[in-house]
Amino acid sequence: MIPFLRRFLPLLILLFLLANCGAPGNAGKQSSASPTAVATRPLSPASTTDTCPRPFNRVPGCMTPHSLRVAYGVEPLTEKGFTGKGQTVIDIVSFGSPTLAQDMAFFDKQFGLPPVNLQVIAPLNAREYDPHHDKEGWAGETTLDVEIIHSIAPDAKIVVLVSPVAETEGTIGLPEFRELIQYAIDHRLGNIFSQSWGASELTLQDQKGQQELQQWNNLLQNATTNLGMTFFSSSGDNGATDYADIQETHIASVATTSFAADSPWVTAVGGTTLVRNGAGFSETAWSDSGGGFSRFYKTPSYQQSLPAAVQKQLGGQRGVPDVSADADPGTGLDVYQDGFWALAGGTSAAAPLWAGIMAIANQMAGRPLGFINPALYKLAASSTYAQDFHDITQGNNSNPEARVNGYNAVAGWDPVTGLGSPNAVKLVPDLISAMRS
Repeated sequence: MIPFLRRFLPLLILLFLLANCGAPGNAGKQSSASPTAVATRPLSPASTTDTCPRPFNRVPGCMTPHSLRVAYGVEPLTEKGFTGKGQTVIDIVSFGSPTLAQDMAFFDKQFGLPPVNLQVIAPLNAREYDPHHDKEGWAGETTLDVEIIHSIAPDAKIVVLVSPVAETEGTIGLPEFRELIQYAIDHRLGNIFSQSWGASELTLQDQKGQQELQQWNNLLQNATTNLGMTFFSSSGDNGATDYADIQETHIASVATTSFAADSPWVTAVGGTTLVRNGAGFSETAWSDSGGGFSRFYKTPSYQQSLPAAVQKQLGGQRGVPDVSADADPGTGLDVYQDGFWALAGGTSAAAPLWAGIMAIANQMAGRPLGFINPALYKLAASSTYAQDFHDITQGNNSNPEARVNGYNAVAGWDPVTGLGSPNAVKLVPDLISAMRS
């Protein structure tokens, strides 16, 4: 996945100019579909903390913690005391951020959030490795993850597990991330994992890559099915393709997906463009949302319940993503890092949002729900689908620069937005019920 800073800095500069010029509209790559054609959902009365700070207060796409909770049906649960209390979300990153604690204090004060319950742990005895000099990028990614989780589930504890090795492409950084997950298991740190990183399947096709993925498969299968853990992974930000080489020098001209979103034991999260539309919100597929079909993993049993037309598209392979949420940098959360405000973007923002919702779900259930994918697809085939999810039906994730034709967002599951984005006020209790049956 593209590191946060390299993806984000040009956009930050552009949005700063837009805000100071008072220009309307979104920055960032947009879906060709018109968001106004999508059914809206109502916006509850704005709170006193529902305005983005300058310079983004005049950017229409700017989201606050409150507006994100409203857009995804979380606010009614928050008002009833379901805030992730008693739950822990674990964020897996390289390097972390040296300013995270003070950034969170400023962010919380700005938006009227309770002080974050935050713990940063760097347990690995490994030599530092940063081949692309991306520490600043990982600092931004860490801040983005934590601020979004805290925005959705303000009373959840957040544990940031830090590796001294940069995850890039191929197997680089993956053994260390596995060690971090095993550390969390051994020390019983929590049951929800957020992973805003990814490695192109094209860089994992050799023997070393396949051996590493087998170790991951064993770890994730045990953690989800035996230990009650839930994993969310970003689907990527290169549309229907990804990097072709381990050096990250060019994007492939063929369709592909990325690990760990392709794993059948992970809930893969794609991206949307979320737009304030009059008195509510509308949503289309984000054109850079990673999505497609794994070349490594077969169609898992839970996706075999999808309609025949989808089965034909799957072709016996694992489809990515499972679900989605706002990922367009022009319509993202206003995050604060090291003295600057910036709009969050990428599916790196969508995965931690779902992790926050999962903390609320575990709190409501009174137990870790664990592996939720079968229940998600069970709901998709039920009469409650239309109320549990916002079904995204417009947009696509073609990558014209790489000349890769992507996929269209359609009714039901699609390889851009999955089953859709959450309507948590309905989805959470229905998910709990589905897990029991």
